[in-house]
Parts: sequence; structure tokens; C-alpha cells
Amino acid sequence: MEATPLLITAPTLLENGDYAPARSFQEVKSVFWIETVKMWKIAAPIAFQIICQYGTNSFTNIFVGHIGNVELSAVTLSLTVIGTFSFGFMLGMGSALETLCGQAFGAGQLHLLGVYMQRSWIILLASCFILLPFYIFATPILKFLGQEEDIAELAGKFTILTIPQLFSLAINFPTGKFLQAQSKVNVLAWIGFLALLLHIGLLWLFIDVFGWGTTGAAIAFDITNWEITLAQVAYVIFWCDEVWHGFSWLAFKEIWAFVRLSIASAVMLCLEIWYMMSMILLVGHLDNAIIAVGSLSIW
Repeated sequence: MEATPLLITAPTLLENGDYAPARSFQEVKSVFWIETVKMWKIAAPIAFQIICQYGTNSFTNIFVGHIGNVELSAVTLSLTVIGTFSFGFMLGMGSALETLCGQAFGAGQLHLLGVYMQRSWIILLASCFILLPFYIFATPILKFLGQEEDIAELAGKFTILTIPQLFSLAINFPTGKFLQAQSKVNVLAWIGFLALLLHIGLLWLFIDVFGWGTTGAAIAFDITNWEITLAQVAYVIFWCDEVWHGFSWLAFKEIWAFVRLSIASAVMLCLEIWYMMSMILLVGHLDNAIIAVGSLSIW
């Protein structure tokens, strides 16, 4: 008797778009596979973008490591302590947009996405000025926290040169959340990848060719982050016509409620991100801090 192959039936969809209750293990597997593929289509580009984002820091440390141990430790201290502090705060402040844009997109109120993004731009730009003293006075702050004088001095100079990168985050994070809410994540991955390639080229040019040292690394860091930001904004303006309707004064409306939500998000996220900053600060108290901090940057 000829065996009949088992057919994998597609799950039944209800009128509301949800799946009908699974009545067999085969249907469970089918639903699981369909939803897994959907999830990875969104999650994989986001994960790749984050890898590229952290890659800019990693390659900065790699190229600076060829200059000297003090330079490597100083740049690591700057990026990990001051940079992570501001990155965590800014990312947290921008995370409120993730909730609001998701709700607006799901409710079909597409015009609100652009308004929310602009409102977040305003709040994060104001946050940059709040964080600015940490950049300007990075050297005395690091010395107060017990870091070696040579490392703190050079880290402070590098930190001041990366102030433009701080302001790029104010535009970058809201724009990224704006695109993620619409599942336009492939463009974020491509922008991040191309920016990483650009960053490597700039580091090679400024450090190895021009011999600008840590100054060249800071300039490359600033250019790369602003390239990502401007590319995202350009995509929003020219390729998101259905949700972007230009700049609006509505961005200034109900801004304090938005600030409260942003602060709540920032507090929650900062506690998750700042642990690495505390590790670097503790390592800076070891006997041979230059080697210890530099070694931790490789990890």
C-alpha cells in the first residue's frame, strides 16, 4: 500500500487577523515557523545595525591601540565612561518615542509619527546641553573619580573633540525609533554597515596616513555618527512621504508630558547600560591602570 505524505496545512486566519486556535501539533509548528520568520525579518537587521554601531567604537579602539598604550586607555576611558554615560541617557530619553510611535502607527495615525519624532528631537537636543558639562570638564571629573592623571588628561581632550557626536545622537535615536516603528529596519542596517566601512576608511586616513593620532580618531568618530544621522533624516524626508509631512509647530505641544515619559524611560535604560562604565572606573584604580584599562577595551 502506497504511503500518503503528510500535508502541512497553513494556519487559518480569522477576520481580525489573528490565528484560529491550533488543533494539531502540525498547526502549532506552522504558526511558530511563520511568526519566527516575521520576527527575524525585523530583528536581524536591527541586531546587525547595533553590531555596526558598536563596531565604530571597537574599530576606534583598534586603530588607536596602534598609537600607544596611554592613548588606547584614554580613548577607552572617554568612550566607555563619558560616552556610555551620555549614550545611555540619550537612548533612554529617546526610547519613549518607541512606545508612542508604535501606538500611533498601529492606530493608523501616521501623521503623528513625524510630530512625535520632532518632539523627541527637541527634548534630546535640550538634553545635550545638560550633558555638555560632563564633556567639557571630563578631565577633572575623571581625576576626581580616581583615574590616572595622564589618562584623564588625554581622555578629557578626546572627549571635548567628540561633542559633535553627542549632538548627533539627539537626531539619530528618534529618527531610528521612527523608522523601526514602521518596520523599515533594512535601511537602518544598510546605513549602519556603510557608515562602519566609512569609519574604518576615515580612521586609516586620519591616523595612519595623516598621523593625527587621537585627534584624527575623534574627527572620524564625529563624521561617522553624523553621516548615520544625516542619512536617516534624508531617508525620512525623501522616502517616507506617507508619514512625514514636514516640520510642525505641534512638536512643541504637550512637550512636558513627553519629557516625563522620556525621563522614566531613561532611568530604566541607564541602569542597564551604565554597568560597563562602572567596570572601567574600577579597573582604573588598579596598579597598572594603563594596561588594565587598555586590556578591558579589547574585551
